[in-house]
Amino acid sequence: MNRTYSMRSSRVPTQAEIQNPLPPKSTTVKQNKFFGGNSLSTSIRSKTAGSLGPELARKLNSLIKLERGVEKSWELVVNEKRETASQLSEWGEAGDDDISDISDKLGVLIYELAELDDQFIDKYDQYRLTLKSIRNLEASVQPSRDRKQKIADQIAQLRYKQPDSTKIAVLEQELVRAEAESLVAEAQLSNITREKLKAAYFYLFDAYKELAEKNALIAGYGKALLELLDVNPVVPGEQRANYDGYDASRQIIMDCEQALDAWTLDSAVVQPTLSMHYGPEDVYETEEEGEYEEGEYEEAEEGGEEPTV
Repeated sequence: MNRTYSMRSSRVPTQAEIQNPLPPKSTTVKQNKFFGGNSLSTSIRSKTAGSLGPELARKLNSLIKLERGVEKSWELVVNEKRETASQLSEWGEAGDDDISDISDKLGVLIYELAELDDQFIDKYDQYRLTLKSIRNLEASVQPSRDRKQKIADQIAQLRYKQPDSTKIAVLEQELVRAEAESLVAEAQLSNITREKLKAAYFYLFDAYKELAEKNALIAGYGKALLELLDVNPVVPGEQRANYDGYDASRQIIMDCEQALDAWTLDSAVVQPTLSMHYGPEDVYETEEEGEYEEGEYEEAEEGGEEPTV
C-alpha cells in the first residue's frame, strides 16, 4: 500500500520495479511485421511452441510456454492498472474537494490492485517452475524409452531377415537390461509427476484464492470511500456543503492496508462445499504440507528456465 495514502505524492519504488524497471514507451507508431508483439516471428513461435525436444516432454512444454503467454498478459494488465490509477487521481485533482480527495484515494486502491496482480505473477511463475520440473524429468526418461524401442526393433528386424542370427540372443539380453532401467525411470516419473502436479496446482489455486479475496477486500473499502461522496442534487446557485471527509477517507485506506496485511489463507472467507464425502480438510493443506511444498518449489527452481519466447 502506498504509505503516503495519495497518488499525488512521490512513491517509493517497489523492489520489483528497482530490479526490473519499465522500458521507455515506444515513440514509433509503425509496427514491424517481422518483429514485435504481433509480428510474423511471434506468430511462428506461438504455433511451434513445444514442438521441439523429447517427444515425451512436448505436450507439457507446450503448456508451460502457453502459461508464459498468460504471465505476459498479466504483466500488461498490471502496467495498465497503474496508469489508470494515476490518471484517475490526475483527473480528479481539479474537481471539488470531495471529488479531488476521493478520486485520489480510489487511485491508491486501484494501484494496490495492480500491486496484487504483480505479486500474483511471481506466484504464478513458481507454479510454472514446478511444472518445469515434471517436464525435465519427462525429458530425462525419453532416452531410456527410445533405447528400449530401438533394441526391440532390431530384434524384430533380425528375426524377420536372419532368424538364426546369434545377435538375437545378445540383443535380447540388452533388451532385458534396458527394460529394467526403463522400469525404474518410469516408476520415478510416475511418483514425482503426481507429487509435483499436486504441489504446482496447490500453489496456483492458493495464489488465485489470495488474489480474489484481497481484491474483494479492496472493493469493499472502495465502496466505503464512495459513501463519502455527496450525491444529493443541488439547484443552480446553491452551494454544496463543505467536504469534511479527509480524515475518514484516510482512515479507510489505513483500514484497508491493515486488512490486507492481516489476511491469511486460514482466514479466507470463501470455503468450498463438497457434495462428496470429502471435507475441507481434504482440500486445504496442513502446516506440514506447506513446509514440504516450500522445499519442492526450491527444487523446481533449480530445474532451470527455458528461453523466453
